[in-house]
Amino acid sequence: MDTSPYRGTALDSGFTKPDLVLTDTTGKPFDLRKQTTGKTTLLFFGYTNCPDVCPTTMGDISLALSKQLKTVKDNVRVIFITTDPERDTPKSLGKWLESFGPNFIGLSGDLAKVKTAARSIGISVEEPKEHQDGTVTSDHGAQVAAFLPADDEAHVIYTAGTTTDDYAHDLPLLVKSTR
Repeated sequence: MDTSPYRGTALDSGFTKPDLVLTDTTGKPFDLRKQTTGKTTLLFFGYTNCPDVCPTTMGDISLALSKQLKTVKDNVRVIFITTDPERDTPKSLGKWLESFGPNFIGLSGDLAKVKTAARSIGISVEEPKEHQDGTVTSDHGAQVAAFLPADDEAHVIYTAGTTTDDYAHDLPLLVKSTR
């Protein structure tokens, strides 16, 4: 019987936050570990031209955050790391994430580093594929890893299909977690 207070999937042991420095949407280096220490961090790998899971996941998290008290909002960072850095420039990534709110931070950089970081927490990222019609797709896992402020490890995973209500329920618990 699951005794987890979370609606996301609680992990038996946590994943260490990837040791990763990429470029943020202002063009400055962003050290994932250092710049999110002590904050609840929701980490997602995707791309701005994604036709389905990326915009809906970011939208669900954004809506869930809008329902939170200021104390929760102030302690949550949503990190979106592009899996299509060739097309998702810092500027275009910033413009896309702007609509989701101030808690969203976009990062881009070397795809090999991104793939290694994703793999370190059990998320698959493949090379983008260009199709005959000129469109590009980037296959990537649809999981959101929630890193807790107490130990900066991911103890909860959210899969595609997680609802706004699920995120809204869990965000205060993630921020208060002492695990």
